[in-house]
Amino acid sequence: MGNSATTAPVGRSDVWAIGDAYEPFVGRWSRLVANEFMDWLALPAGMQWLDVGCGTGALTQTILSRAAPAGVTGLDPSDGFLGYAQDRTKDPRATFRLGDAQALPFADGAFEAVAAALVLNFIPIPALAVAEMKRVLRPGGTAAAYVWDYAEGMQLIRHFWDAATALDPAAEQLDEARRFPNCNPASLLSLFRDCGFEQVECRAIEVPSVFKTFDDYWSPFLGGQGPAPTYCGTLSDEGRTALRDRLHATLPIGHDGSIRLSARAFAVRGIHRA
Repeated sequence: MGNSATTAPVGRSDVWAIGDAYEPFVGRWSRLVANEFMDWLALPAGMQWLDVGCGTGALTQTILSRAAPAGVTGLDPSDGFLGYAQDRTKDPRATFRLGDAQALPFADGAFEAVAAALVLNFIPIPALAVAEMKRVLRPGGTAAAYVWDYAEGMQLIRHFWDAATALDPAAEQLDEARRFPNCNPASLLSLFRDCGFEQVECRAIEVPSVFKTFDDYWSPFLGGQGPAPTYCGTLSDEGRTALRDRLHATLPIGHDGSIRLSARAFAVRGIHRA
């Protein structure tokens, strides 16, 4: 396997379990990316899909609304996320199951399309997950995934860590851009090719992330879900206030109080040949 096969072990700060906290943080932007992702895949109707690491159901719901599938199975290791997804996905074609992306609880060739949204970098050994995605695909099936461009393009998080490390150099160790260096096209291409996929392609997907007010931007960082909010929760009241004030001073706040940023993800896809 290439360098893309390993990543840092999942830490406590990486735990995602509360849908109500995740959605206003990055879930709403993931849903926009999911629309572009599905348009790019442009797969035929009537397929059986697997959504690996389905989280709050953003991609599952997008598959249901845009791909006319025969069925979609969403798999996630978090009971909290699965409950959130089930409560908000009433389509009878959708089912949800608790499970590990590195050991998918499905038979060989059970699906015609397998996708993973914003999860590969949080899996301890992503190559195992991609190999499992290939195993459960029928010959000729498509596997695809996308991850945030933490280094540059995921601006809402980039601004946060730039401000945090300016105040606390130790915060750099938690920055996703440093911890997840494989979130780039070269690494994603290598990961899929090394796992035996053919016709592997990668592209960037960029969507607007517009916040109505500064509080709309700041409040999700107080939710405790993911590395940045978890770091924020470890700060003293004075430390959080200093971080908040620095962000308020450095973010591009418009005359109407809105903050217009963008969120870029890198998407990859490949075909499982028999």
